[in-house]
Parts: sequence; C-alpha cells; structure tokens
Amino acid sequence: MKHIRNFCIIAHIDHGKSTLADRLLETTKTVSAKDQQAQVLDDMDIERERGITIKSHAIQMDYKYKGEDYTLNLIDTPGHVDFSYEASRSIASCEGALLVVDATQGIQAQTISNLYMAIDNDLEIIPILNKMDMPTAMPEEVIDQIIDLLGCDPDEVIEASGKTGLGVEQILEHIINKVPPPKGNPTAPLQALIFDSIFNSYRGIIAYIKILNGELKTGENVKFVNSGKEYKADEIGVLRLTPEPRKVLKTGDVGYIISGIKNSTDVKVGDTITATSNPCKTAIDGFEEVKPMVFAGVYPIDADDYEDLRFSLEKLKLNDASLTFQPESSLALGFGFRCGFLGLLHMEIVQERLDREFNMNVITTVPNVSYIVHTNKGERLEVHNPAGLPDPKHITKIEEPFITAQIITRADFFGQIMKLCMDKRGELTKQHYLTSNRVEMSFDLPMGEIVFDFYDRLKSISKGYASFDYQRSGYRPAKLVKLDMLLNSEKVDALSTLMHVDHAYDLGRRMCDKLKELIPRQQFDIAIQAAIGAKIIARSTVKAVRKDVTAKCYGGDISRKRKLLDKQKKGKKRMKQIGNVEVPQKAFLAVLKLD
Repeated sequence: MKHIRNFCIIAHIDHGKSTLADRLLETTKTVSAKDQQAQVLDDMDIERERGITIKSHAIQMDYKYKGEDYTLNLIDTPGHVDFSYEASRSIASCEGALLVVDATQGIQAQTISNLYMAIDNDLEIIPILNKMDMPTAMPEEVIDQIIDLLGCDPDEVIEASGKTGLGVEQILEHIINKVPPPKGNPTAPLQALIFDSIFNSYRGIIAYIKILNGELKTGENVKFVNSGKEYKADEIGVLRLTPEPRKVLKTGDVGYIISGIKNSTDVKVGDTITATSNPCKTAIDGFEEVKPMVFAGVYPIDADDYEDLRFSLEKLKLNDASLTFQPESSLALGFGFRCGFLGLLHMEIVQERLDREFNMNVITTVPNVSYIVHTNKGERLEVHNPAGLPDPKHITKIEEPFITAQIITRADFFGQIMKLCMDKRGELTKQHYLTSNRVEMSFDLPMGEIVFDFYDRLKSISKGYASFDYQRSGYRPAKLVKLDMLLNSEKVDALSTLMHVDHAYDLGRRMCDKLKELIPRQQFDIAIQAAIGAKIIARSTVKAVRKDVTAKCYGGDISRKRKLLDKQKKGKKRMKQIGNVEVPQKAFLAVLKLD
C-alpha cells in the first residue's frame, strides 16, 4: 500500500487539465507513441471539440523513483458545474489533488468550489501554475491569488506547461513525496466506493471502484449496499489505457468490476460494494441520488419517430445515468418525453448526442425547474411541467428552488453583473476582492431565472471574463403564476411557462409580439393572447390574407359593395371555426431567445 498514490486533477474548464494529464501519461510511458494523441482521456467527439471533460476517467501509471516502483492512479474529474456530484465522488476516492490554475486567466469559480470539496475530504493539495509557455502568462499575479487561497509558500507552487512538458517531472516527485498513501485496513470486511460507471454493449455495466478496506477477488459474490442488489464479480482488474484483468484487488487499489449488470439504475455513483459472505457494517458516507435540476420536453419533429426517440433515449441513459425521462403528450407537438437534466450544459450535450449518435431531429420546449406546490387539501406536489400545475384556486403557495451562485470577475464589470443578478431577482450576500482587480461575488438566485439566458448574458456582459458556479440551497416560497399562450382561444401547452408575477406582464406582451412575427398569415384573423388563469394580459392579431372582392364592383350604390363584403365576412367566420393554426418550429425556439 505504501507505494500507491491516488490523486485527481482539479481545474476550471479550459485550464489545460487534459493536456497536462497527457504529459503525465507520456512521462510515465503509460501511453505508447502510436497511441499518443491530444487529450487521450477525453474519448467523446463532443469533449474534444468543445475542450471540456464530460465523463470522468481513471488511469493507472507506473513510475520509478529513487530505485522504487510506485503505482499512480489518476482519477480525472469533470470541470463543469453540472457534473459536480461526479466530481465529488472522484475526489472522495483520492488522497491528493493537483490544483491546476491557468497562468493567463487566474483562479476561476469552478476551481474554488472543487477545491473546497477537496479540502473537506482532507486531500493534500499540490498547486500548479499551467500554461507558463504563453506570452500572456502573469505568474506573479496568479501565484499571489493561489497563496491567498491556500496559504502556501510561493516556492510550493510548481510552474508547468502541459504543452511543452515543463515541470512534469517535478509534479510526479511532489505526488510521491507529498500525497499520502491510502489508509485502510486490509483485513477488514470489503468496502469499495463506486466513483464512476460506463456501459459496454457486450459486457454490460462496468463500475469503476476504489477499495477502501479489505480485498476483492474474482468470482466473489458482492452486494451493492444502497440499491440492495447482489451480483458475482465475473471480472475485476486495473485501469490502464485498456482494462487489464487481475485475480485480486487490495486495499487502496483503483480498478473496475464487471458483473454482467444490464440495468444502469442498479449501479449508482457513490454506492458502496461489499462481500455478501462478510458484509461491512456501514456504507461509505456522501452517497446521494442524483437529482435532475432542469426539465424540458423533447419531441420528435416527425411524429412517426416517437419509438425511435424512446430507443435512443434508453441507449443514451445506459451511458449517462443522470438523464431521466418519462412519456408525455402535448396538443401542439404530439407525443414526446419530459426529460430531466443536471443543468443547461447537460441538456445541450444530450441534444447534441441525440443528433450525432442517433440522427434524431428533436424540438426541445422551454426548460424549467421543479416546483413544490402546496394545495388547500394539505397535499405537497412536485411539479416539473407547467401543464401539471393544479387549478390556481386550489393552490395555497408555490415554492421554487434557490441556488447560491459564486461569480468571479474583473472589477470593471462589477456594476453590470450586479444589475443582471438584481434583474433576475438575486440578492447579493457577500463580495470579496481576491486582488485589486478581481472580485468574487455571492448571490442568492432563483434557479428558474438562470435556466433561460443567464449564462450567455453573463459572458457577453463580462466579455468572457466572468466565471460562474452554483450550489443548491433549498426551496423558498415565491409569487409565481402560470403564463399561458392562446391562439384563437386554444391553449398552446408547449409555450406555457411558470414565472414570477412581476415579470409575467412584460414577457406576455413580448411573446405575443414575437409570435405575431413568426406565425404565417391565414385566410382568417388569428388572435394571439397571453393569459394568467382566465385573465387576458396581452393580445396581438395576425391579420387575414384578404381577396379584394369589391375590385370588379365600381360605380353605383354603396349597398352593392356592402353586400359583397358581408358575403366575404360570413365565409371568413365559417373558416375561422374550422380552420386550425400551425405553429412553426422556430416559434418554440424564438421564445428561448427573447431578450
């Protein structure tokens, strides 16, 4: 055990984490020259294109130091806030963390939140200043920020570059000298933490585990504590570039287990594995059911593709256990699914994967969060969809989810960001100057306000300099109303939204105007109305395309023209009763982009 080192890398998106991991793999000769490519551990196309880590990965390296062989387990963590639970489980299975900070950008919000998580788990932190080869690097300024954050000495910060390989040998020495070996009792009952899982179409679910106590042998019967399921360990092994089977995994080892599990819901990240013959007394702390934060309807553009969409979502769920979906139908869009996502990036990735991997063209409705509704019968309902809201007369109060948001930005943009958060019903809870020109702001914000366009507007206001991170902080009562859109007195349920009463009138007006531009003219007038309950708050009319029936009638008495116009009016009235309005797809997308 004393020759094992388990560590992870903590960094904000695009601070060079995956490139630095490549250099570590190259230096320890884990990856041969023919397998070497940029971002070895990011194996999804989307990860490579966007330069983000979506799925955490683990890999084992061997390193010879002062004549002794050491085993280094690198457990990669996703950098985006949407995947913070997965990152927390990866951190819980390590004893040390490399804190990677971009020398050109300084400390960002996501770095701080993952760092606090690592400190809570008593990890040894090794600070690294990356991208030192860049002409725009500001080492003195960024080292001061790291010292303020960690309280370390300036000479403890390693200057490195993932691109050129500068400082990589020094990082490996620090990992061996500073990161403690795993603590655990090799003779105690088996206790292993699942920190990730992937789906293989031939082998079923492969769970990535770290052995905290005891040992695991091939063929042993094991039990998943939180799900209560029992399986046989058909194959266990360690994670190299390709998995390598082993007969036994001992305390402190990081590896994988294959038990022929076909259902992704049986394997939960953060669960504990123990032996059925000699089970452990308690499960490992920190397990949570992953709860979706953002909900949206996903509908096929062609109604015949409904079954294909179900099949695609089921296959996607095997690789992404945090995606939830259930069937729903809409008058405007037909049959589809209400999907739950971890956040907006997760929603975007699922849409993109549906398109790339399954060729599915889908319409996504307005995203919304889950609300808790208290009725006058004493019921407490969780509502994910505005259409599922009870009649307003039965509602006593509605509670909405709140978040604590951390924003780090240059001091020049302080006022504009403050105004943006205040417009979104935010409250400033604290502000702290990290340096003379960088400020950290904390806000209490309603989750429902940030799912629209908050992140895009924050980035454009701050010219890309602001970083944003959040944690959930529970539910609070709010004055919310359901805003319905009606076309010729028919509700379009896919355009319904739940929102704060102060914003409803303004949004209703703007939605009416936007739909008036987008809905094509028919041969009868179309009334577009925004309503709260039975009260109409805004209206626009799409005028009819009319034929000039009086063109051939010139001269003579006015009653001749009147007669022709009345005849046309009767025809229009009849057409309006039987005519229906088609809502174009771009109308649903336009509502998302209302400024």
